[in-house]
Amino acid sequence: MAALRRWIDAFAGDVAEHQEELTRLDSAIGDADHGSNLARGMKAVLAALDSERPATAGALLKRTGMTLVSTVGGASGPLYGTFFLRMGTAAGEVESLDTAALGAALRAGVGGIVARGKSELGDKTMYDALAPAVDAYDAAGDEVGAALRAASDAADRGRDATIPLQARKGRASYLGERSVGHQDPGATSAALLLGAAARTLG
Repeated sequence: MAALRRWIDAFAGDVAEHQEELTRLDSAIGDADHGSNLARGMKAVLAALDSERPATAGALLKRTGMTLVSTVGGASGPLYGTFFLRMGTAAGEVESLDTAALGAALRAGVGGIVARGKSELGDKTMYDALAPAVDAYDAAGDEVGAALRAASDAADRGRDATIPLQARKGRASYLGERSVGHQDPGATSAALLLGAAARTLG
């Protein structure tokens, strides 16, 4: 429980720190609001968790997801919200998660993003960072720290791999070939999410 809260706190801090970068990336191929929207949403998450103090892993993750859905506009609110809601359902009403349970929860969260966004690998979305991350986590073995570091490294590579892609989903897809050469903002924030997990949950 405490580690999960540290993860949420760390992700919120990283989003705030990189808010301008995320907005700059989104201004090139999107609505120029990814950084500001996500920062506002994570600030609301911290306030909600402070006021409610959820007692289980599932409750903490679900409250995070519900807050993001209700406070963040655009695509990122529903997508990140669904991620945490699905994670919470998979985690269940327990106080801690072992390596396998955390991996199952992460995969359930990524599955929620696929269900919500209909994204596939190579579409130039956050899924390009998250899909290789959960695969790397599962392949890394039983030690949670090593698994999360592998996941974070894979997410970083997935983020970088969006640069030469032509977007096939979202606002960026309207640009056609002009979306090539730009790093996807959603994949960038997803890499921040895995980086925060590697620092706090390992």
